Amino acid sequence: MTAMVVEGPPVPPEWYAPPRPDPVTRFVQRVWTRSPIWAAPVALLACMGGAVGYTLATHPAEAAAGDAPTCLLKYTTGFVCPGCGGTRAAWYLLHGDIPAAARHHLIFTFAVPFLLYMYVAWAGKRLFNWKLPQLTVGPGVMIAFVAIWGVWSVLRNLPWAPFTAFYV
Repeated sequence: MTAMVVEGPPVPPEWYAPPRPDPVTRFVQRVWTRSPIWAAPVALLACMGGAVGYTLATHPAEAAAGDAPTCLLKYTTGFVCPGCGGTRAAWYLLHGDIPAAARHHLIFTFAVPFLLYMYVAWAGKRLFNWKLPQLTVGPGVMIAFVAIWGVWSVLRNLPWAPFTAFYV
């Protein structure tokens, strides 16, 4: 037996056209296509350099409560937020003290080498056509990373041992 194809009324042509992007997306796409190839890696490097300069200038390992930089959540509630200790961990990493960096923010300390490699591989390929293997992070890895970060963020706020060792 042959299958019968049922045809309906004709479909308007505007149904086939892709939707037009919003003005912000169009602006970003226009700037991206007109920018030189080196602009994005240099801009990201400038942002990272600014973060490193800020960290070195503020000396967060010796900051008292209320001194810059301060975490508004910790300052007002006493709870340690998921990012608390990240600036101090960065400061210790910049000074080569990996155990102290891990003590202040273990997840950040773990992620930094991967993030640096991803930047070098991306910028090297974009600027110099280097053939470094790209580190791809799939959805499963991201979900696991965020789940571990979330559990760790809750555990470091528990007020009894051994979890008080995570408090910074």
